[in-house]
Amino acid sequence: MSKSESSKEPEQLQKLFIRGLSFKTTNESLRSHPEQWGVLTDCVVMRDPNTKCSRGFGFVTYATMEEVDVATNARPHKVDGRVVEPKRAVSQEDSQRPGAHLTMKKIFVGGIKEDTEEHHLRDYFEQNGKIKVIEIMTD
Repeated sequence: MSKSESSKEPEQLQKLFIRGLSFKTTNESLRSHPEQWGVLTDCVVMRDPNTKCSRGFGFVTYATMEEVDVATNARPHKVDGRVVEPKRAVSQEDSQRPGAHLTMKKIFVGGIKEDTEEHHLRDYFEQNGKIKVIEIMTD
């Protein structure tokens, strides 16, 4: 993927939330683990503003959404000797919606014309990622 294509991706979709970090984990030690699956554009361990101690979670941002998928699927993840749980980051605004933290791998597309064929759907939806199965239901 070229730089111009990746820059069109929303940064929120390139970000992982990492929970379960050791309180000893630093930005540098967190960065060393996820770098094996792609180029990181940002990496931060969240800290208490008063004590400066780790809050036990952080965020890593990849250059592309594809790298996020590869990293997420490469479980288990261990940082500084602890198993951590990466999840796609959800904006604070979106996190208030029901179901915002669910990972969706299947979509329903309704109201398609009778003459729609699998290749029509594949051509359209492959712009958003790899498709495993397309099933067109008929009456």
